[in-house]
Amino acid sequence: MEDPSVHADPVAPVAVSEPAAATATPARKRPRPGERRVQILQTLAQMLEQPGAERITTAALAARLDVSEAALYRHFASKAQMFEGLIEFIESSVFTLVNQIVERETSGALQAQRIVAVLLQFGEKNPGMTRVMVGDALVFEHERLVARMNQFFDRLESQLRQSLRAAADERGSSTPTVDANVLASALVALAVGRLHRYARSGFRRSPTEMLEPALQRLAC
Repeated sequence: MEDPSVHADPVAPVAVSEPAAATATPARKRPRPGERRVQILQTLAQMLEQPGAERITTAALAARLDVSEAALYRHFASKAQMFEGLIEFIESSVFTLVNQIVERETSGALQAQRIVAVLLQFGEKNPGMTRVMVGDALVFEHERLVARMNQFFDRLESQLRQSLRAAADERGSSTPTVDANVLASALVALAVGRLHRYARSGFRRSPTEMLEPALQRLAC
């Protein structure tokens, strides 16, 4: 009888696994320079879109971002400076569009209509920024913020006066400066009123509702 061990299959070696390493807690990704600053401003703007968000504390903002209040102050010296960041965004966004309109449109009347339209379209797309523009979000903040927002609308009105003065000249008006001043003031009041209504309605009443026929009647 043959020795059964001669034809037996070799026993496969048993692999000995190393002890499993403890599951490491993933490290929080550190934002790139400037990224956290933008994230803070975006979150502040989003919080301003919520009902009753006229006054936002740094504690609430920090909690939404899941950071400490001290972390906020590494990027902004104060909450007022955060709102200044939002105002800078509003100024840059709106006046970039205004400058493009003035460069591309030769008709002064159409310039004025489109300037008002882009302002209201910007507000509609950025509800939190609308609360800043109309001052609701600035009531409990530093007065310089309200002054700066007022300067924004003064600058907008100044551009409208220039466009409307050109339109009055084209029509052969005997009082082009007076005509332009009156109409520019009326258009800014229209825009601010529509932004206020948009904010007070909880962002339900569109600021661009029936805008085109209204502008055609005013800035023609």
